[in-house]
Amino acid sequence: MARPRKKRVSKAEWLAAALDELEGGGVDAVRIERLARKLGVAKSGFYWHFRDRRDLLRDLLHYWEHEYTGVIAENPEVSALEPKERLLRTAELVFDHALSRYDLAMLSWAAHDEAAADAVSGVHHKRLSFVRRAFRELGFRGVELEMRVRLFVAYASWEQTMFWWESRPSLRRGIKRRIELLTRR
Repeated sequence: MARPRKKRVSKAEWLAAALDELEGGGVDAVRIERLARKLGVAKSGFYWHFRDRRDLLRDLLHYWEHEYTGVIAENPEVSALEPKERLLRTAELVFDHALSRYDLAMLSWAAHDEAAADAVSGVHHKRLSFVRRAFRELGFRGVELEMRVRLFVAYASWEQTMFWWESRPSLRRGIKRRIELLTRR
């Protein structure tokens, strides 16, 4: 009888599990033993991908930046859209894939960790710059530009957290109307 193969866990799976632990219990909850137990693998599997916990935490910041911001801001298909359509698609992607899900956990971590604060600052800058470009292409300047950029980013980032009681279909329907309001001259 053949022995069952041991489960292999990718680096991305370790990082996704770490994000869940961060969200649930803060950075102190991100522990190698805990992650291994959650993933159903031996702790030694961790060391195929990371040198130590510090390495994991550093990679976690990069992973969060890429998977929850870079997937849109660095996406050539989204960037090629006309500005209004780009804003609509961005809001839909953030909503549909819960791309702001870990923002509160990251902000909490950033409050007492310089590397996390730098990462959060970089992500916010990237988000604002990406959205600013679309509104600038629509002809907005100065205070009008900045107001629209901040409203867009704040709403896209916090809508599901702030209006948690509202149904997903109801929240989703509001996206197009919000883009219409923000892009109206």
